[in-house]
Amino acid sequence: MNIKDLQGYYMSIIGKVDKRLNDLYSSKAEEEFNNRLAENGFTRRDFLKWASFITAALMLPPVFESRVAKAAAVKERTPVIWLHLAECTGCSESFLRTREPDIATLIFDQISLTYHDTLMMASGERVEKHLNEAIQQYKGKYVCVIEGGIPTRDGGIYLRIGSDGETGLERARRITKDAKYVLAFGTCAAFGGVQAAYPNPTGAKGVRDALGIEIINVPGCPPNSVNMVGTILHILLFDKTPPTDLLYRPLWAYGSRIHDYCERRAHFDAGEFVEEWGDEGAKKGWCLYKMGCKGPLTYNNCSRYRFNQGTNWPIGAGHGCIGCSEPDFWDKMAPFEEPNEKAGIRIPGGKGVEATSDEIGSFLAGATAAAIGVHAIGSVIRAKAEKTVKKESE
Repeated sequence: MNIKDLQGYYMSIIGKVDKRLNDLYSSKAEEEFNNRLAENGFTRRDFLKWASFITAALMLPPVFESRVAKAAAVKERTPVIWLHLAECTGCSESFLRTREPDIATLIFDQISLTYHDTLMMASGERVEKHLNEAIQQYKGKYVCVIEGGIPTRDGGIYLRIGSDGETGLERARRITKDAKYVLAFGTCAAFGGVQAAYPNPTGAKGVRDALGIEIINVPGCPPNSVNMVGTILHILLFDKTPPTDLLYRPLWAYGSRIHDYCERRAHFDAGEFVEEWGDEGAKKGWCLYKMGCKGPLTYNNCSRYRFNQGTNWPIGAGHGCIGCSEPDFWDKMAPFEEPNEKAGIRIPGGKGVEATSDEIGSFLAGATAAAIGVHAIGSVIRAKAEKTVKKESE
């Protein structure tokens, strides 16, 4: 694609986004939004900085910064029905730690959180009535967010929810049926998570495997709030899901490895490794690869955006990555805190630390059947598919 074609491509996307925002936008809504920002202690400059940050995280060019900001003040909110299945609520906890804007602004001014099992004050039949009314009112328009895996063995009887004793399997099937988009937040919803670890007595599965539906996976245990908010904002902006890899993870968030942007990467390249917990290397912040860190095998952006409002992340705190955004991490990535016997470094071909991270990552991926090959193949297949669609449309 030459420069002229590329410019035309971007202009067509911008035109569609502007039309969508103009259809939803009102000056009154913007004024109300700015007032609510001020009430929550945020200046307009603070909000524009946040919009710039999210734009960069979504891998969008700077021209979209004003559009991301405008999307936060649209007239019609995107209704979201958020379900809790087999999980620990850690994903909601991560989501609630979104600071800019704060959670109240996020819920009421960027999306309409129509239903959330944990945040709602009501319970029992009243809640079930509200849920059913929301499904009917927003049929075909709402985003269904699922947090938690789905037990499937024996008809799903190992998880029952609500005053009617509906199984998680029945509930998920019924509510996703009329959703416009379905998002799996957290590794439990994406791949089954801890519940699906061997021997998996309840037959827990990720949402796509359990229901056989199209989905966007936002894995992590828990995922970073940036990945959750960004995925919803992408849908709000473009009215479609973001490009994904073969594991249905957004490429803007899961397109690179933890290892690629790790703050300890320079020590890896220099051959400086922690050999045991508490040694001199640990005190100096050396690489945790020999202590079992799964950064070279794990696709996520934790090393860029971190957790708890960007304060820190596991590797920064001195613990290796456990690969929690990868399928079956609980079984395939263990043991988490013991030296990795296969982390001899002098691989492949005796190159030692001079070997590239891709070569070392490929070696480990082959040994553990991790996601590097899947990711690469997925990128190629999806790229070819996009080219085919583009040619057909021309």
